[in-house]
Amino acid sequence: MGKLVYDSTFTAEFDDRLLTHLQIVIGMKLRRGESFMFSWKDDVELGDGRTAIWLDRSMPLVFRYSGSRVPAVNRAWIEALGLTAGSSAGLRIVPEPTDTGETL
Repeated sequence: MGKLVYDSTFTAEFDDRLLTHLQIVIGMKLRRGESFMFSWKDDVELGDGRTAIWLDRSMPLVFRYSGSRVPAVNRAWIEALGLTAGSSAGLRIVPEPTDTGETL
């Protein structure tokens, strides 16, 4: 499990494959100067609730991976996550498309 560290005070764990895709989408949005909300459903161990954070280029982010290999990137998943990031609800985790199509 990799970790997303937000503002040096909050840490969320995600699978390395998912975290790689989130890093790409978040990086694209922040490079364009776009601030946005990112929300996800918490694990049952954390109370089965939801967490939401506001992402802005002024907030420090760290993407820390448990593995050393960079997973293949699924372009269709990047596009699906990017669509949610551009919505009024903000970035949400959606399932990886089963038809992986082109990888990067």
